[in-house]
Amino acid sequence: MKNEPKKGEIIIYQTPDKKVKIDVSLDNETIWLTQEQIAKLFGSERSVITKHIRNIFKDGELDENSVCAIFAHTAADGKTYKTKFYNLDIIISVGYRVNSKRATQFRVWATDTLRQYLLKGYVVHEKRLLEAESKFKELQNAVDFLKQKSKHELMAGQEQEILSLLGDYSKTLTLLEQYDKEKLSTAKAGKERFVLNYANVGKVVVEVKRELTNKKEAGEFFGQENGEKLKGLMGAIYQTFDKKELYPSIEEKAAHLLYFIIKDHPFVDGNKRTAAFLFVYFLDKNEYLYRETGEKKINDNALTALALLIAVSDPKEKDKLIKIITNLLK
Repeated sequence: MKNEPKKGEIIIYQTPDKKVKIDVSLDNETIWLTQEQIAKLFGSERSVITKHIRNIFKDGELDENSVCAIFAHTAADGKTYKTKFYNLDIIISVGYRVNSKRATQFRVWATDTLRQYLLKGYVVHEKRLLEAESKFKELQNAVDFLKQKSKHELMAGQEQEILSLLGDYSKTLTLLEQYDKEKLSTAKAGKERFVLNYANVGKVVVEVKRELTNKKEAGEFFGQENGEKLKGLMGAIYQTFDKKELYPSIEEKAAHLLYFIIKDHPFVDGNKRTAAFLFVYFLDKNEYLYRETGEKKINDNALTALALLIAVSDPKEKDKLIKIITNLLK
């Protein structure tokens, strides 16, 4: 049982009409609320919140062990009880399921304010911020990039996936925990077991086209090569300099594979769909597609959002996208 989480010295959230004010508990650089507080926050019955939380776990949207914690909580009667608290991830997920004005207000606020507050590290000790400056700068760049691109017309309807991407990305940069445990330099990139070459790609594309054609989801030009671009692209992924690979890890190769196919258009038609399939195929062949929990490191909806982000991005933003993808995979 953990001790009661430390309460912040500021009011983290207050409804626009000032009728609801929540003193949010801070612990491990996230926020924690009880079911009762979540119900109050969204102007809903506690039974409704309980139902939504149960469905979130049932649907596999979040892992209960990762988003819940039992704290020793001092009640109004002065006695201490074991109470279950829920972190920011599940609070936001419940907020998307609750149909109320307050829930809508909170979603807008969480997207524009809370994520920035937590991710930019204002709740972190100044010394840690300075020592992890480069990584936080990288994270802030990702936040700014995703926020900017979410406004593009082609990203309409992808707002929740953008927020999920941001949340997943922030989890991968566990610098503060690593710093505490003196493990900053121990994170290792994945080593590939399967090499995806030009011949492999050709066979996979033929099979994908056959399946999509049977479903009437692919036209005549789907998967048809556009000159010699595909050969050049595969060579670029495995290129070397001074006898060393430029992209030595699985994450880097997978990220560049997805990016190059979408941006360089090696096929006459179907580049985004082909890129997404080859991305998954490459990771699966290298036994790197799933986490230990059995969930995909990047689920299908998130992959669709990433493909669209690449499509609408400026070539100058390539490094930002590559960093986002590789961090999601680590």
